[in-house]
Formats: sequence, structure tokens, C-alpha cells
Amino acid sequence: MSPLPTADAEAQQRLRGIGLYCLAMLCFTMLDASAKYASQFIPVLSIVWVRFAVHALLALVVFQPWRHWVLYRTKRPVLQALRALFLAGSTFFNFLAVHELQLDMTISIGFSAPFITAALAGPILGEWAGPRRWAAIIVGFVGVLIITMPGFGDLNPAVFLSLAAACCNACYILSTRMLTRSDSSVGMLLYSAVVPLILVTPVADPLAAAPPSVVVGICLLLTGSLGFIGHWFLIRAHHHTAVPVLAPFMYTGLIWMILLGYFIFDDVPAPRTLVGASIIIASGLYLLYRERVRVPGEA
Repeated sequence: MSPLPTADAEAQQRLRGIGLYCLAMLCFTMLDASAKYASQFIPVLSIVWVRFAVHALLALVVFQPWRHWVLYRTKRPVLQALRALFLAGSTFFNFLAVHELQLDMTISIGFSAPFITAALAGPILGEWAGPRRWAAIIVGFVGVLIITMPGFGDLNPAVFLSLAAACCNACYILSTRMLTRSDSSVGMLLYSAVVPLILVTPVADPLAAAPPSVVVGICLLLTGSLGFIGHWFLIRAHHHTAVPVLAPFMYTGLIWMILLGYFIFDDVPAPRTLVGASIIIASGLYLLYRERVRVPGEA
């Protein structure tokens, strides 16, 4: 009989999961910046096709599934397909949104995903957030509202694309957590690229993805490679700890989005963005502190 995990071991597992999740957020923000730059020259649907084609190719080369077929047998094929559809929807809607909006705006709207995820994780997964985590999530979400409300005043239709991407992303995160209980990480990573690629290929124009310059070509390759790496980190993070613990740390992506938007696209964040970002970062730091000092039975 294996020994029961100690409180210190559980804390280390949570912190490891949080670290992997933060790395995933960095990869995803770089992916969005690459897609935004490439969308100035390439149709969005073609960028989506390249993103999943490169992801699938990397998964095949790195994992070589034909050598260990048993790892790629899914026990929940319907949920696996739904998860891939959620990712495809999140990617498509998000790429459309970043073409029209500043990066800090798209990720700010996308920050409604942790709120949705944490709210649904209890009834769907049985992973209930405690009062302190709920308080931190709500405070972080207030920061998101401070950032996004000015954008809604303009009624730019692209904000609804970001909202659609956030809903798809929340469902993707929840289905990822559900599948970690039955399917392998490598199988999940492969399916999340192959299924969307099969769906997108008939409606996309791969020839339109021919890059007009080396820089655009690099950006296209980055969308797929960063997606592959980021989703590997995301899957492993959910192996280590529960959804309510990880959900608020999506907010760390805001820091990277502001920096990338400024240095690449000359997007200067509005004062409200900086105020909201400060609130979001403070709530995330509080959650990290709680993970370090939490005692058994405390939420």
C-alpha cells in the first residue's frame, strides 16, 4: 500500500501545477501575438489550419504514437472529440478577435473563462472552490471588468468573438480536467490537434497560408509550436492540481499581453487597463500565498 501524501507533498503538487499553468499562459500569449501579426497578411482560417497542422506534426514526431498505441486509446471518445471542438472554437474566435482588438483587450475579456471554469467545476467535477479562493477570483474578475467596460461602450462586435472564445476555453479546461482521470496526456495532446485539423481542412485554403515574408512564416510556425508546448504544460498542470486552484492564474497572461502589445504593435494600455491589471495581479499573488500556507481542510 502506497503511503498517503503529506501536507507538504500536496502543497508541492499544487505549486508545481501552478508553475506549469503560468508557463502555459506565457506560451498562449506569444501564440496570440504571432497570430495577430500573421493575420495582417494571411486569412484567419488559414492561420487556424497552420496552427493545428504544425501542432499535429510536432505531436506525431515527438510522441511517435505508432510505437505505443495503447497510450492513445481513449476511454471517452465523445468527450475527447468535444474537447477538441472546444479548442478549435476557442482558437478560431480568438484569432478573429485579436485581428480587430488590442491584445490586452482580448485577453482581458478572455479572463471571464476562469470565473466560468471555477463556477462549473463544483457541480461538474466536484471540485468546489473555498470562500477565500472565491473571494480572490471575484476580486480578480472585478479587475477584468475595470479593463473591459470601456471597450463595451464602443460596442465593437469583436468583443463578442472574445466572449465566445472565453466560453469555449472554459469548456475546454473543464473537459481537460475530466479526461486527465482516464486518458493519457500524450493522447490528449494529439487528439486536440488532429480532430480540429480534420474539421478545418475542408473549409480552409492551405495555399493561402503561404507566407509573404520570413517573419510571417516564423509567426505561422510559432502558432503551432507554442500551441503544442502550451497545451502540454496545461495538461500536466491539471494532472497536478484541481481546476479552482489553477483557474485564477490565467490572469498572469495579462502581463505578457501588455508587454507584447506595446513592443510589437505599439499598443499602449489605457489607464484603466493598468488599474485592472494591478487588481488582477494582487489577487493572483494572494492565491499563491494561500497555496503556500494552506493547512489541510482549509480552502
